[in-house]
Amino acid sequence: MPSYEQQTSEKIPQDLAPDFKEKYFKQVSDHFNYNSLGNGTYDQRYLITDQYWKKGNGPIFFYTGNEGDIWEFAQNTGFITELAAVQGALVIFAEHRYYGKSLPFGKDSFNIPEVGLLTVEQALADYAVMITELKKELGAQKCPVIVFGGSYGGMLSVYMRIRYPNIVTGALAASAPILSTAGLGDSRQFFQDVTADFEKFKPACRDSVQGAFQKLNTLAQQKDYRRIQSAFSLCKTPSTPKDIHQLMGLLRNAFTMMAMLDYPYSTHFMGSMPAFPVKVACETMLNGTDLMSALRDTVGMVYNSTGQLTCYDLYSLYVECADPTGCGLGFDSYAWDYQACTEIEMCYESNNVTDMFPPMTFTEQQREQYCSKRWGVAPRPGWLKTQYWGDDLSTASNIIFSNGDLDPWANGGVRQKSLSPSLIAINIPEGAHHLDLRESNPNDPESVIVARKKESEIIAQWVKAAMKESS
Repeated sequence: MPSYEQQTSEKIPQDLAPDFKEKYFKQVSDHFNYNSLGNGTYDQRYLITDQYWKKGNGPIFFYTGNEGDIWEFAQNTGFITELAAVQGALVIFAEHRYYGKSLPFGKDSFNIPEVGLLTVEQALADYAVMITELKKELGAQKCPVIVFGGSYGGMLSVYMRIRYPNIVTGALAASAPILSTAGLGDSRQFFQDVTADFEKFKPACRDSVQGAFQKLNTLAQQKDYRRIQSAFSLCKTPSTPKDIHQLMGLLRNAFTMMAMLDYPYSTHFMGSMPAFPVKVACETMLNGTDLMSALRDTVGMVYNSTGQLTCYDLYSLYVECADPTGCGLGFDSYAWDYQACTEIEMCYESNNVTDMFPPMTFTEQQREQYCSKRWGVAPRPGWLKTQYWGDDLSTASNIIFSNGDLDPWANGGVRQKSLSPSLIAINIPEGAHHLDLRESNPNDPESVIVARKKESEIIAQWVKAAMKESS
């Protein structure tokens, strides 16, 4: 689940831009151990707008921030503010501890043991405390709270409803891979689904990508490192199998990003992408004179969208970590790496049989070795399943699970079939990664317009029922 690699926020037209105020909440550092840092606090950032709120009785729409700067999410999740305008809601986007500017120990936050307070449980407790306190401050005790989130943020929305149903009335979880990150399902599924996106555009696209990787592999076996440097415009000539492994990871990561962000218009979320990046990538691959230079030009869409790089630095553009789909760059990447070493399970692999990528394993043993060396921790497989129910969700209620067919994360979540009348699955045939949370766009496919309408109606019903109960 790549973290947000560039802080180049998408510009919202001023007339549509919600009037967010950036604030800080005095948050408890350790919610669960009174003797360690139970009396300590840190400043947790949040964004708030009451421009649409029916003060005191409109609902509260609360975004459970995920692995990145909270402004990045607020500026790419316009559906919430559009819905707030219709339903008279207060909107809050809360930043996740250890991301963006919400660093409990400042620049020392990623030292051991300080990083140990980065857990899903602590993050959820942060949100529960923040909601409770802000409701008091704003005279909004009777206002029902609906939580929203996309990707890991969507997982947190599900967990908030499960863990704090006394505080949260309902949850919209978009593209939330709550099953695969709890170790359920097939470890080959993710890169198989990335491949399927390109294959759907044209089967020849898969073949050309696979062919390019095979050529690269042949050159690597021959130790023709100069030719590899020249073909991929690398800043330094690779000289070891480790460098080749890093190059393979960097190339594979670019396809992951393009599949996730296969939106029908250009975006500046997690970097800059053209409209329909999968289509553009396939055309680049199929029109190239030479497979390897075509592969270089294709991944350039991700790593060199401005065209300003004259060469690619293998180790600064991509960082290998405990998440084989990428952790992003900078401090946020440390935080996500730590989470992928503890609670979030991501032992996904590519094998060149069910997918178009070179065989790159990431087993439980490899994860354990890496995490022990990097963070001094042993992962706990099965913990998310124990703590947040895995696929045994039948006793939960008021959760919408939305997923798009173009999103490689979709099969790691609740798909196609609703689990009960109040555990509702919404499928978006032409949807990429949480497209439904983005603001309305003239190029939106019909399937996402229909999905948003359904989500809006369900949320309105939840709010109405909660208001009735509290009156």
